[in-house]
Amino acid sequence: MIQKKPVLRICISCRKSYDRKNLIKITKDHKKGIMFHEGMGRSAYICKSKKCYSDSKIKKKLQKALKTFLEPEFVDILKKKLQATISIPIREYN
Repeated sequence: MIQKKPVLRICISCRKSYDRKNLIKITKDHKKGIMFHEGMGRSAYICKSKKCYSDSKIKKKLQKALKTFLEPEFVDILKKKLQATISIPIREYN
């Protein structure tokens, strides 16, 4: 049986590689706007560590990765969403 390699993505805050399943995906869809864990379009990934989502420059990094302007309310929603999913341990790849 062939074993599949994990699909790796890089966290935009800490710049470490993780399995895509263990990251929060933020997508900018040209029709629906910005979504979590769904949609097609330009995407950015953030790991679930407190250091990354509480980074003071996370808004600027997301704006650059998604090539869009983010409202201040969005950052508050993002932090709440990340705190809700923080309890799941993640595995780092290098």
